Amino acid sequence: MSTMSPSIPSSPGCSKPCSTASTNQGAVHRALKLEYLTVGWNLVEGIIAVAAGLIAGSVAILGFGIDSFVECASAAVMIWRLRAERASSRTPERLEELEHRARRLVAASLIVLAVYVTVDAVHTLWSADRPSFSAVGLVLIIVSIGVMLWLARAKRRVARELGSRAMEADAFQTTACWWLSLAALVGIALNGAFGWWWADPVAGFAIAALVAKEAREAWKGEHCC
Repeated sequence: MSTMSPSIPSSPGCSKPCSTASTNQGAVHRALKLEYLTVGWNLVEGIIAVAAGLIAGSVAILGFGIDSFVECASAAVMIWRLRAERASSRTPERLEELEHRARRLVAASLIVLAVYVTVDAVHTLWSADRPSFSAVGLVLIIVSIGVMLWLARAKRRVARELGSRAMEADAFQTTACWWLSLAALVGIALNGAFGWWWADPVAGFAIAALVAKEAREAWKGEHCC
């Protein structure tokens, strides 16, 4: 008599949900790695930039350094949010609540950034500050432009995978840091080459307006991935 091996029953509809869950956890893991990298890089960048800015008397470099710590705060919020999603005990309702809170916190950090850049730009124009050249600050900003651009693109990709408006807002935060890096670089270059000390604060006003717009949209939850 022939014998047949007992077949292992499969759960109805398991294949697709299991695959989706696996993909989602993979995206969460990648997002966490990006946020840990963001915190590590910005801590080092911020410390070096603040020191270089104080030595050179450069408001642009100092502002660039302080912005690095704002970016750290935004990344820390996302780490908290993503670690919560990775915990399997969280219900969909609880995850939605955490997403809402994380989005609001990231939006708040964007508002802080916009206010700081505006105040810094006004102060620079008012005081007509003419900083001395800083080779360390210049090299740091050039390196940061490449790092921030890569991080922003990677975060936008994973934000689309997760469907997370909070992650999308954090990606914009990183993009804003890239813009600030460009503004600081242009300001330092124009000041050194032509004495145009006002170039950096003027660019800062435009950046602050864009950041404030994104902060408003992130707070309201608009344009979700």
